[in-house]
Amino acid sequence: MKLSRLMPLLLITLLGNAMQAQAGEVSVAVAANFTGPMEKIAPAFEQATGHKALVAYGTVGKFYAQIKNGAPFEVFVSADDTTPARLEKDGLAEPTSRFTYAIGKLVLWSAKPGLVDDKGEVLKRGGFDRLAIANPKMAVYGAAAAQAMKQLGVDVALEPKLVYGENITQAYQFAATGNAELGFVALSQIFKDGQYAPGSYWLVPPALYPQIRQDAVLLMRGKDNPAAAALLTYLKSDAAKQVISAHGYEF
Repeated sequence: MKLSRLMPLLLITLLGNAMQAQAGEVSVAVAANFTGPMEKIAPAFEQATGHKALVAYGTVGKFYAQIKNGAPFEVFVSADDTTPARLEKDGLAEPTSRFTYAIGKLVLWSAKPGLVDDKGEVLKRGGFDRLAIANPKMAVYGAAAAQAMKQLGVDVALEPKLVYGENITQAYQFAATGNAELGFVALSQIFKDGQYAPGSYWLVPPALYPQIRQDAVLLMRGKDNPAAAALLTYLKSDAAKQVISAHGYEF
C-alpha cells in the first residue's frame, strides 16, 4: 500500500491511541429517580469523551451518609439541592461546581388503567389497599409525596395503606408489579419521549410539594480527576439536556 494511503489510517490510529491514553474513569453517585436518563447519558458521555462513568444508584440520604464516611464517589448527581449544599459545608464538595441540572416532578401512577383519575380524587375516594411511596426520611420524592398527602389532608387516613420503598425505584416497582395498586413515583419513571407508560396517572400540582431542584456537584475526591470535570460539563450539554427533557424533567 502506498504511503499516501497509509497516512490517514496512521493518523486515525494515533488519534485513537491518544484518546485512549487520556481517557479516565469517574465514580458517580446518582439519585434513583435519574436512573433512566443516566443509563443513556453514561454511554453517550463515554462515546463523546472517552471517559467512563462508573454509576451507582440509590437514595440521597444513603449517599450522603456514605460520602461522609469516605465512600470513593467523585461526582454526586442528587435529587435535591440541599444535600449537595450540605456536602459543601462539610468540606466534601467543591463549592463552585454545584449546579441545577433538572427540576423533577411527582406523579401518582397505577399500572391499572382507570384507577387514578386526573384530579387525584382516588386518594380520598379509596378503592385500593396499598399505596407505594419512597421512604420520606431517605428519599426526596418520598418526602415530596408525604408533603403532598399532608397538603391534601389525606395523610392520616392513608397511613395504614402505605408501602415504603427504600428508594423511588422500589416504590415504582411496587406499583408496576401490582404489589401496590398505585404509587407516588417520579415522572421520569413513567414518561419517555412524550409518551406515558400504560396505566393511569395524576401529575401532582407543584403547589402541593416543595420544588424538586436536582443539583449535581463535584466531590473533593474528584477535584483532580479530568473525567469528573468532564462529566459535569457533559451534563450541561445540549445532548444531555435532550435526554433529560425527554424523561419529563424541566430546567
